[in-house]
Amino acid sequence: MQASVKWCGDKTFLGLSNSGHNIVMDGNGGAHAPSPMEMVLMGAGGCSSVDVVAALEEGKQQVVGCEAQLSAERREKAPRLFTRIHIHFVVKGTALDEALVASAVKDSLEKYCSVCLMLGAGIEMTHSYEIIAA
Repeated sequence: MQASVKWCGDKTFLGLSNSGHNIVMDGNGGAHAPSPMEMVLMGAGGCSSVDVVAALEEGKQQVVGCEAQLSAERREKAPRLFTRIHIHFVVKGTALDEALVASAVKDSLEKYCSVCLMLGAGIEMTHSYEIIAA
């Protein structure tokens, strides 16, 4: 995998993915675009959501929605690393098996999500879920 990040002036940067997609990042605390740390947090949510939905579909669950709500804490001093991340999944579907949802969420964070596994090595990573009937 490869990517590039080009400085566009001030504290704005343009990231280009190997798959040809662009994303603007703002090094000024997210004033005009997501900050790099916000991108990391969204990456964790996206990666884990892919795992959760795939596991539920594999379990023949009728999933119609999945939202990962993330909250994070960071160190006060540089380097301002994440110290804690919590991911709350809101899964919507018809007759969802709660045990399968719980297992999909747990397994994503502990076994499958590459981003969460990289982050979780040095921080407290927690999760929760709720099910909404469709």
